[in-house]
Amino acid sequence: MNQLLTVLSAVLPVFCLAGTGVALRQARWLTQEADASLMRVVVNVLTPALILDVVLGNAALRKAENLFLAPLLGFLVVSAGVGLAWLLRRRSGLKNEKSQRTFAAQTGIQNYGYVPLPLILTLFPGDTAGVLFVHNLGVDIAMWTVCLVALGHGSLREWRHLLNPPILSIFIAVGLNVAGAEYWMPKFLLTTADMLGACAFPLGIILIGATISDSIAELRRHFDLRTVAWASLVRVGIMPIFILGLAWLLPVAKELKQVLMVQAAMPVAVFPVVLARLYGGDPLTAVRIVVGTSLLGFLTIPFWLKLGLRLLDY
Repeated sequence: MNQLLTVLSAVLPVFCLAGTGVALRQARWLTQEADASLMRVVVNVLTPALILDVVLGNAALRKAENLFLAPLLGFLVVSAGVGLAWLLRRRSGLKNEKSQRTFAAQTGIQNYGYVPLPLILTLFPGDTAGVLFVHNLGVDIAMWTVCLVALGHGSLREWRHLLNPPILSIFIAVGLNVAGAEYWMPKFLLTTADMLGACAFPLGIILIGATISDSIAELRRHFDLRTVAWASLVRVGIMPIFILGLAWLLPVAKELKQVLMVQAAMPVAVFPVVLARLYGGDPLTAVRIVVGTSLLGFLTIPFWLKLGLRLLDY
């Protein structure tokens, strides 16, 4: 019972923040016109500050295995997810190739940013959050390569998106951490990074909730249960078993096992919806999968987290 309460105390605030985003959109206090500018602030300012805050002084990120195995596993997990979804794309009920490609790209990548971060900060306070960001390097690389290939793109020109502020800030923060910068950097800079970083995931999740709210009316008219069911089977059914199996079997650091455990519980990521819009996919299919697996996540996230805690003896 105590373990279940611990999981729920970590999960419920995330859902409450997303619900706040839905309510703000419905009340028209958070408009669609504001989304782009707020998201730029989250991605280009708040997230790099958060990365600096959780990476500096992180002893786990002075271990070579976390610096190299974490992004490698992030890449491999997404590649496996996209590959499995690709094999099942024709069973999803989607009739045209564009929708089937979108199914594979969207279903294959788990939420790896603003939802797992607060869960990790609650369940595993300490160095694990920094390992999550290094792990996410591999996820980002897979998203801009494997997912784009699934959509029918993936040229070197499109890979330039890997040079974005969060990824660059990870490399900079890891270098500063190895150099012991937390001891010689001015205290006011560290405090500023801490204050800015604390705003990143609440605002990010609120914006995710607002985005989901925009699609509710359209989904009521065009909801496809078969597509959502097959996506859910892959994302919150099969892939959690695969990822938890990796966490249990691989002789990696406990921080990386904790990251894998939380990643196993995640529904699909939201950002591939943007990829579907930009690269000729089917955005409606992508949104269906996001909303369907996210709603199912109310039940599956606590289940997989509780199972993961037992499996890894936490």
